[in-house]
Amino acid sequence: MSSSGDTSANTTTNRRQPFPQGFLDSISSGWAERPDSLPPRRPQAQYAAQRRERLSAAFPGRRLVIPAGEMKQRSNDTDFPFRAHSAFSHLTGWGSDAEPGAVLVMDPLPEGGHGATLYFRERADRTTPEFYADASIGEFWIGPRPALAGVAADLGVQTRHLDDFAAADGDLLLDVDAELTRAVSELRLVKDAFEVEQMRLAVEVTARGFDDIVAELPRVLAHPRGERVVEGVFHLRARTDGNGEGYDTIAASGPHACYLHWTRNDGTVAPGDLILIDAGVEVDSLYTADITRTIPVSGRFTDVQRRVYETVREAADAAFAAARPGVTFRSVHEAAMRVIAQRTAEWGLLPVTADEALDADRGGQHRRYMVHGTSHHLGIDVHDCAQARREMYYDGILEPGMVFTIEPGLYFQIDDLTVPEEYRGIGVRIEDDVLMTADGPENLSASIPRTADEVEAWVARHASTAPTTL
Repeated sequence: MSSSGDTSANTTTNRRQPFPQGFLDSISSGWAERPDSLPPRRPQAQYAAQRRERLSAAFPGRRLVIPAGEMKQRSNDTDFPFRAHSAFSHLTGWGSDAEPGAVLVMDPLPEGGHGATLYFRERADRTTPEFYADASIGEFWIGPRPALAGVAADLGVQTRHLDDFAAADGDLLLDVDAELTRAVSELRLVKDAFEVEQMRLAVEVTARGFDDIVAELPRVLAHPRGERVVEGVFHLRARTDGNGEGYDTIAASGPHACYLHWTRNDGTVAPGDLILIDAGVEVDSLYTADITRTIPVSGRFTDVQRRVYETVREAADAAFAAARPGVTFRSVHEAAMRVIAQRTAEWGLLPVTADEALDADRGGQHRRYMVHGTSHHLGIDVHDCAQARREMYYDGILEPGMVFTIEPGLYFQIDDLTVPEEYRGIGVRIEDDVLMTADGPENLSASIPRTADEVEAWVARHASTAPTTL
């Protein structure tokens, strides 16, 4: 429930009522003293300081302004849950508990480098109307808010009240200045130790969410909007063990699996369907997993479903084998697409040979059935580092510390007359989260069943332990 208050008798909203004098005389007294102990410094603070140093070196003598962002309206007087801008969280270490409206400012120092100051609206004194009358920021409404001294100790950065911040001409303001936006994006291409740890945690929680879904398949099948049940089951895990989902969950059953960004999730899950689930938990540090599994809801793949599924897995394995330090990022995609072209040509789906389809200028016929890319960087954004230069991203070189997805797929839409009828309505994607190390790639999500046999055993395992209804 959302509510609001106002000290004025003149109101423009029916839900706002004036406060009587007795309330105004008493509301500011009778409160216990707030504790003044300072929190310990959070582990990511040291890493955030190192990131700021790297950014400082790229912009000598320039004032850098990185805002957290503001609340965004959902409807009327309700807002979406606040999530700070990724660059702000990356450079401060402030994650799910960041304050709306906060601003990180990096001012150049005379001796070189930058000094960092974090500006935010400190909690109001209980003698002020903000405390009890402002439904958007008043503690009476939204709960305790952080103090300047507490955040300074927590994050290891100087803090000041937001009222003291003033933007100046010539500032490099994130989301306004393209050069700064690009720099903070490229800063995240190689993850530090804390980021890798958080990615492992996000994948671990996401794996539990997928296990929850498989355990609930009987309830999914029984509900007229089974896709919505899948979404809800995963949401429960994401909110209890993390901050929430890193992106809108895709729960696409049957022909819906052929729509790459199906997020309506309002369809029935019918016996015999494959359900494509693309989901990731965002943990409190805001790092997110991004994993896809395609599951036969009745427990067994048909022959055609298995053929398509194992081809997608073959493409994923080929991409994984191609990924190693020193190769270009795009070579991962190329390895997967070779398999897709070869198999779709063998099945007689292409009007040309596989080699002709793979021709960079005149080919691409196989892309009808896999129009998306095979990989993207992953981290504090699900599509991380998206503003990086092409030569640093798609044409960049894989390095230890990079985290990215491998996610080939095949999608034969229900009305696609270029494929035999038995293929129509089948959509399969397998997506894993990969950490590049000095010794090669590590599949962070390898514990989630991947092969057709493993997936069938996964469903059967949960079916055998399901409670019996009397």
